[in-house]
Amino acid sequence: MAESMQGLKRTHRCGELSAANAGEKVTIMGWVQKNRNKGGLVFVDVRDRSGIIQVVCEEGKTDAALIEKAAGLRSEYVVAIVGEVAMRSGAVNDKIATGEIEVIPSELRILSEALTPPFPIEENSKTKEEVRLKYRYLDLRRADLQRNLMMKSQVMTLTRQFFSEEGFLEVETPVLGKSTPEGARDYLVPSRVHPGSFYGLPQSPQLYKQLLMVAGFDRYMQIAKCFRDEDLRADRQPEFTQIDLEMSFVDVDDVIEANEGFIQKAFKEIRGVDIKLPLPRMTYAEAMERFGSDKPDLRFGYELRNISDTVKNFGFKVFADTVANGGAVRAVVVEDSADKFGRRDIDSLTEFVKTYRAKGLAWIKMGETVSSSFLKFLSDEEKDALIAALGLKDGDCAFIVADKDQVTYDALGALRCEVAKRLDKIPHDPAHPEDMYKLLWVTEFPLLEYSEEEGRYVAKHHPFTSPMFEDLDLIDTDPGKVRAKAYDIVINGMEAGGGSIRIYNSELQTKMFEVLGFTDEKA
Repeated sequence: MAESMQGLKRTHRCGELSAANAGEKVTIMGWVQKNRNKGGLVFVDVRDRSGIIQVVCEEGKTDAALIEKAAGLRSEYVVAIVGEVAMRSGAVNDKIATGEIEVIPSELRILSEALTPPFPIEENSKTKEEVRLKYRYLDLRRADLQRNLMMKSQVMTLTRQFFSEEGFLEVETPVLGKSTPEGARDYLVPSRVHPGSFYGLPQSPQLYKQLLMVAGFDRYMQIAKCFRDEDLRADRQPEFTQIDLEMSFVDVDDVIEANEGFIQKAFKEIRGVDIKLPLPRMTYAEAMERFGSDKPDLRFGYELRNISDTVKNFGFKVFADTVANGGAVRAVVVEDSADKFGRRDIDSLTEFVKTYRAKGLAWIKMGETVSSSFLKFLSDEEKDALIAALGLKDGDCAFIVADKDQVTYDALGALRCEVAKRLDKIPHDPAHPEDMYKLLWVTEFPLLEYSEEEGRYVAKHHPFTSPMFEDLDLIDTDPGKVRAKAYDIVINGMEAGGGSIRIYNSELQTKMFEVLGFTDEKA
């Protein structure tokens, strides 16, 4: 039978108690995590969002009726407990914040009984997602999910404080508005008042923040809801939240400086990690050439090596013909790992790179003897030249892809990350956070990219991105070489944010539309 909490007022959350509270009378309320009955000695772990505290009922110290009541508690019962904080008489539990104390109860009330839950309420649950989502209210009791939501709350509070101090105005923009072309399909909401008309949910507040800048609001910030009708991605779902900013009368360095200050403050206050500023910067061209990705993971090596010049005249036609046809031959060298890759591993990696459109994966392993998928097609001089170009030594392994430039980037950029995971080379020791988090800015993206499908140049980001002024003379003669004033912030190989300087010159905007093949009407 559930009891009333009338007359009781919670004094502390469970995880807020410490040795400093020893001897104090406290009132806690929460959920029963587990109950251990040792016969005359009952241990009850009580949990709330702040953590867990152990409650101990012992013959001679606790009323017999209360011990019997505590022994009947089951997982997920909701209880209120009045008692005294004491130092633990038994072993200290250094895995929890309250591990050196316990509560000796003088009063126990069962506020709500519970059925046996369909899965354990525990961290890193192995329960299938379908079951956890069915019982979402139970799943959200798990400490790891609660920590995630509490961290998001901290980030949102910090975001508002930081950008307010930097002169940004928080402006809430409409969710029901005009559909504007962006990177995905819009979600449409039919209008009851105007039959046959629809609102489009915003993929970003793009239209509204431009209105604010033109109107003279100077600096805008919003924690914005965005909606994109696209397939699920590992880092984004159809409905997501982003920190949205816009600034007037600035250039790339101003935007980067404002965001770096926020990133440094967030890492320090939320994770306790010192991020050194300024963050490193890398051009798009360098990122692609070294890492095969415009969001490189810098926590490990395995950089790409372009060996096209070395192999372009080899007798091995796969390499020579690829270079002759305008492609490239690139490799990733994995040091001291030849014994880690057996035939089955290499076959698996070959299938892996094929998902990135590579036709195959050539390889070399350096050991007492040199083994390879293709060395038999090379002369001794060519073998020596290749090994020298790759800088291979005993114990090393090299993986090579010969294909179009973009295919070699995509395949080997993904391969280096896959190899690092398989060999456990990604740092994850909290004692060395400087190795766990690698941040950088990727800058100078191409303004345009050629679409084989459409037979024309399309905007790499969007048609309103400003070109770098030093490249303006190339916009008619070689538009593919024009760089943009665009930038992404990358954390551990994930694009965490990005943006660009807008075109504010009407003549330049007209030229941009012209290069993209827009009619006046479409523009």
